Amino acid sequence: MKKLVEVVNLKKHFRVGKNQILKAVNDVSIHIYQGETLGVVGESGCGKTTLGRTVVRLYQPTAGKVLFNGLDIHKAAGQEKKGLFRRIQMIFQDPYASLNPRMTVGEIIGEALDIHKIARGSQRRDRIMELLKLVGLNADHTNRFPHEFSGGQRQRIGIARALAVDPEFIVCDEPISALDVSIQAQVVNLLEELQERLGLTYMFIAHDLSMVRHISSRVAVMYLGRVVELAGSDELYDNPLHPYTRALLSSIPVADPDIEAKRKRIILAGDVPSPVNPPPGCAFVTRCPQATKECHQETPAFKEIHDNHLAACHRLG
Repeated sequence: MKKLVEVVNLKKHFRVGKNQILKAVNDVSIHIYQGETLGVVGESGCGKTTLGRTVVRLYQPTAGKVLFNGLDIHKAAGQEKKGLFRRIQMIFQDPYASLNPRMTVGEIIGEALDIHKIARGSQRRDRIMELLKLVGLNADHTNRFPHEFSGGQRQRIGIARALAVDPEFIVCDEPISALDVSIQAQVVNLLEELQERLGLTYMFIAHDLSMVRHISSRVAVMYLGRVVELAGSDELYDNPLHPYTRALLSSIPVADPDIEAKRKRIILAGDVPSPVNPPPGCAFVTRCPQATKECHQETPAFKEIHDNHLAACHRLG
C-alpha cells in the first residue's frame, strides 16, 4: 500500500511562562496509507489535536517533518504550498465555533472556491449546492446563517467546506464529540460514505473508543505526547500489548449487563504527569503497575513487536 502521509520524529513544543516548555507532541513517527482511516485515541491533553493541527500545517513543528506524497509540507512555499492546502483539509471539533456567524452557508463553503479560483459565477453556485447535497443538506440552505442550524447540520457544513477543494487527506479532529449521541452515528456514516465515494484518507481523532474501532483501519494510542501503541483496529482491541492501552480499553462499557458485571476494570493510580515536566524514561512510568528500574531511566523504543503491531514498552520483546 502507498504511504500518503509520513510523520517523522515530529515534535511540537510550546513556551509557557518564562522558562518552561510544554512538550505537546514529543517525537512521534507514524504513517498513513492512501485510502485508510488512522484512528488516534488517548486521554485529554495527550497531544492528539496538536498532532493533527501540525500535520495539516496549522502549527509549525519544533522538530521533525511531515511528508505528503514525499513532499515536506512545512517547507513548501508559493504555488506548491497553495496546492498542498487544497489536498489537505481539516474538520474541526466544535461546529459552533468553527463557522463564522457573520457568513452565510454559501459564503462559508464558497470561500475556499474563491481562494483557490476553482469556480466562479453559476459554476460556483452549482458547486456549493452540489456539496450541500453531498453532505445531506438542502440547496435552499445556501443563504442561511450557522445559528439557524442544529449541531449535526453545522458539522455537515464543516464537512462540505473541507470537501470544497477536492482534498485527498482530511484530519477529523473529534468531529462527533460535540454532537448528541443520536447524531454521532449519522456523521460517522456520512464520513464513511464520502471516503468510499471520493477515495479519501482520514486521520480520525476521537475519545469514543467504540466509534474509533468502527471507523478506523488502524489505531494509534497516544500518551503524554507520544504514540505508545499502533496496530490494526481489530488487532489492537482484541490483543492490546501496552499496559496503558489495556487500561484504556478496559474502560469501554459493554451493553450486556451480565458481561459488564463480570468484567474487570483496570484502574490506574495517579494523574497524567504534566507535559511541561514529563518523567524521565517511559512517559507512562508514574502510573504503570509493571514499571521496573529500567522504565524510570530509559525511554522505550517504539518498535514492531509482531506483524504490523508496534508498541513502546521495555517489557515487550
